Amino acid sequence: MDKIFTNEIKDYIGKEIVLLGWVHKLRKLGGISFLVLRDRHGIAQAIIEKDSENTKLKDLTTETVIKISGKVAKEERAPHGAEIKVNTIEIISPVKEDIPIAINKKEMNVNLDTLLDNRPITLRNLKQRAIFKIQSEIISEFRDYLKSQDFTEVFSPKIVSSGVETGGAEMFKVDYFGKKAFLSQSPQMYKQIMVGVYERVFETTYIYRAEKHNTSRHLNEYMSLDLEMGFIDSYEDIMDLEEDFLQSLIARLREKRGAEIELLDIQLPEMTKKIPRLRLREIQAILEKEFHEKCLGAPDLEPKHEKLICEYAKEHLGSEFVFVTHYPSKKRPFYVYDDPENKEETLSFDLLLRGLEVTTGGQRLHLYDDYLKKMKARGMDPSEFSDYLSIFKYGMPPHGGLAIGLERLTARLLNLDNVREASFFPRDINRLKP
Repeated sequence: MDKIFTNEIKDYIGKEIVLLGWVHKLRKLGGISFLVLRDRHGIAQAIIEKDSENTKLKDLTTETVIKISGKVAKEERAPHGAEIKVNTIEIISPVKEDIPIAINKKEMNVNLDTLLDNRPITLRNLKQRAIFKIQSEIISEFRDYLKSQDFTEVFSPKIVSSGVETGGAEMFKVDYFGKKAFLSQSPQMYKQIMVGVYERVFETTYIYRAEKHNTSRHLNEYMSLDLEMGFIDSYEDIMDLEEDFLQSLIARLREKRGAEIELLDIQLPEMTKKIPRLRLREIQAILEKEFHEKCLGAPDLEPKHEKLICEYAKEHLGSEFVFVTHYPSKKRPFYVYDDPENKEETLSFDLLLRGLEVTTGGQRLHLYDDYLKKMKARGMDPSEFSDYLSIFKYGMPPHGGLAIGLERLTARLLNLDNVREASFFPRDINRLKP
């Protein structure tokens, strides 16, 4: 007797099989009971024609872990076009108390706090599972794509002595054997070090930001998809790479996660040949002209401006993605390369998708003297960044990179209302459990 998964039953019509999983639903209709079993691949329908000692229906509740055996029969109305005529049911793990939330419905209809407070259970819901199946595919494609482009995966420490983004501000402090330490807010220094080793590197890593935000777009712990690339000709090389990655990603999701896309009832964005690339000042001029938003000269886009320019790009430029370039130097970290034609602006970018920033990137300084000059102009003490600066004493190529927020990218691809929905166990200013 073959032990199979729910998605395979259509291939076993007329054969005796064994299924293992959870009781997803159970309905008793007279002398016949309909049981829906769930495993990691989905659900399958089983028919129980009598309540005997072999079936133990009286002991079954939803989420009971069971083993069933029986013969597969064709049934077009059932999932996968087949069902199992049950011979025996074995209870592997019983349920000890009533489940607090009905997770076997298509929509759970609970608020976000209830969803997250009961995460160990609500993650079993089919739609919730689908979100993270897709997210797992995103990470897999990030790795596979970059390896195909001759990138090397690296792993940086998460306990650090200082930060290169803010020098220690907005970082979580750690008591490291009596010494002052922090949780890493970026692998930036280590990515750049490794460019001097492998030229092209990437990392999938957790990032920690002690920002006291409580919005639908912020997390204090999130997964960052980071890369850094040496011997670039321009910061646009980084945008070209991300553009190609996104095309490959969306094609992969359509090919491998069609069932989850259908279950979630979403439309993935269509990729144009080129994602529009607009300077910050251009975008601000558009916002003033088209939406009467007085923002020209501001150092950044407000959340409502990100939404408006994405609406504009979709309608007028045929893209749900838009690159925003040339942010002011004062708005970007010290290691970002200033535009030689206008030192007030940087060769940097953000990528917006459906109203939300999902990527930050750009070209980095690569000459030691340029770092000293820029840090002096900002009133910074180079000695506080001696470890970071040391790598530029020994020859570094022109390079650049980016960081993609995995939860944000997932949320926008799937049209989720809150980035917390794209995190298994989100951490924000109020949430430390489960």
